This record gives sequence, C-alpha cells and structure tokens, in this order.
Amino acid sequence: MRRVTERVDSAPERGQDAPVRAFGPRSAVLALSGVCCALTVGGCGSNGQSALNPRSGPAHSISVLWWWMLVAATIVFLGAVGLIALAFLRRRRPGAPVVGEREGFNLGMVTLFGIGIPTVTVIALFVIANFVVMPDTDAPAASSTALTIEVTGQQWFWKVRYPGTTVVTANEIHIPARTRVDVIATTADVIHSFWVPELNRKIDTIPGRRNRVLLYADQPGRYRGQCAEYCGPQHAHMAMYVFADPPDRFRSWLAAQGRPSRAPATGAAQAGEKTFLANQCASCHAIRGTSARGQVGPDLTHVASRTTLAALTIPNDPSALADWIRDPQHIKPGNRMPALHLSAPTVRALVAYLESLR
Repeated sequence: MRRVTERVDSAPERGQDAPVRAFGPRSAVLALSGVCCALTVGGCGSNGQSALNPRSGPAHSISVLWWWMLVAATIVFLGAVGLIALAFLRRRRPGAPVVGEREGFNLGMVTLFGIGIPTVTVIALFVIANFVVMPDTDAPAASSTALTIEVTGQQWFWKVRYPGTTVVTANEIHIPARTRVDVIATTADVIHSFWVPELNRKIDTIPGRRNRVLLYADQPGRYRGQCAEYCGPQHAHMAMYVFADPPDRFRSWLAAQGRPSRAPATGAAQAGEKTFLANQCASCHAIRGTSARGQVGPDLTHVASRTTLAALTIPNDPSALADWIRDPQHIKPGNRMPALHLSAPTVRALVAYLESLR
C-alpha cells in the first residue's frame, strides 16, 4: 500500500528539509487502538450508577444474566475470530486441517456454527431471562411491600410523593433499608425512564399509564438513578438519589418532611419569604404552610434538607443556590425556570429564606 508522507520544513533559515515522517497502516491501527482504550477507560467510572455493582436481589439477578451473556458472546466472538485466522493462515492450502477436503465438512461447519450454536445460545438466554430473572425483577404484589412511593417524571426533575402522608419532595427518594418498596412511576409530560441500576431494572413512564417496580436495598447507602429515555435537551441532567436509611432514621426523616415549613426567624429570611410569595416563585413552586401552591416546579417545603439542586446538577449550598436563582438558564439551559433578573439584595434575601426551609 502506498504510504502518505508529510514533509515538515523545520529549518527554513538553513534551507534544509526535516526528516520525513511516515503515516502508514500500522500508525492508523495504533491510533485507533489508543482511542478505543481511552474511551473504554473513560467509561469505567460508574459514578455510583453501575448495573454490575448490585445492591439488591433483583439487581444481582440482572448482573448475573449480563455476565452469562458476556461469556456467551465472547465464546462466539473468539470462535469467529479463530475461524477467520485459520482461513487466513491456510489461504493457499485447500481443505481444513486434519480433515482435508472431506465432502460435507463445510456444510457441517456452517450448520454447527451458523445455526446450531446460535440457536441453543439464544434459547438458553431467553429461558433464563424470562423465567428466572424477570420474575425476580418484576413489579411486586401490593401485599408484599411495606411502603408505596409515587414518582412523577417532569422535564427535567423527579417529583416524589409518599401516599398517606403530606410529604412531597424532589429528586431525592428516601426508603428504609432492607424493606420492599413499591414505586409507582408516572409522567407529567413526555416519556421518561426511571432507573436505579444498583437496585433494579428500569421502567418507562408513559403518558396515561402507571408502571411499577420494586426498590429494595440490602444495606443503607446512597444509590444514584437516572432518566434512561431521552426526554429533551436536559435529559442528561435528570438524575436522582435513592437514600436507603436505617428504618428508625427513615421514620424520623418522614415525620420531619411531613411538617409544614417553619416561619422565617431572621430579618433576611422574612424579607425573602415576602419576595417569594409576591413574585413568580409562588406560581411555580409549592411551600406547605404558605400561600405558595405552584405545581410547575419542585416542592420547596424542605428544600434546604436536600443535598443537591436541579436534579443533581449542582450542590445545595448558598453559593450554588444564589447562582441558580440569578440565572438558572446558564446552569441548565432549556429548563422551565425563567431568569427573573433580580437584584443582588433580593437574591440574598431569597437564599436566606430557602436556606431556612429544613
């Protein structure tokens, strides 16, 4: 193959040509290999969101199925590569090794590797997936769960409600550890997909339908979830946390979240409450215990108790909160919260008020 060369004049003052650098097939293969390795290593960071790091029975079943599928695919792949290598090495010699040009051998090989092995493999995986794994990950019977949670996907955050209580929160789901929880998922706009990989499979939220999935955590911890169905420009920033708390801590959290908001205690917080209720904030957000009843954005009754803002996009601290109030479109372009062009003192007052909502 003709090699493409590049000549670089590195010493024009002496009129000399630089050495010729050659770029051939080997260089291309090495470059492609480097890119593939970089992409592979870059995908190794699970960010606490790996289906191969199961923390529940259903997630463990999914992980085992994935490994068996990988083993089967690897065997088939290596078999195909081996046959290609054998054909290349014997390209100038007729027949196969040992058997030579035996009549019917080629047909037998095609039947075995093209029909027999793929058919047996696919049927085995189908039986295991549908009769072993799926029953373990399927929606639970209502009588088998101790808690029900309703999760609604909205562009681009998760609304979380605990039926039988007044608790409504956003993007951070609390469940008791080692407890079977029935999650009922719906949508307020387009199709989303609720997925917490370390705990169970994903389920779609489809307009007009209610889908269910079991959440169960073997041990206390924080598990990251994500919308797994493209739903618009901020799909990548529609994440959630599932906190599996010890049962006593969960009950304390639920009781605290069920209480209405506290009256602001400082002058700055009081000014912030007046600003919140007098401006567009109250038409989009709800704060129980006040006249704010908006349903467009997340419920903010106890917003200061959350660890993140904007569906895990930024941390929940005064600086990030001020940036979010000042210019939410800069942080999460396309989201439903408009820039209100508030003055610096007004932003500080709002931050003081929202920081008091614990």
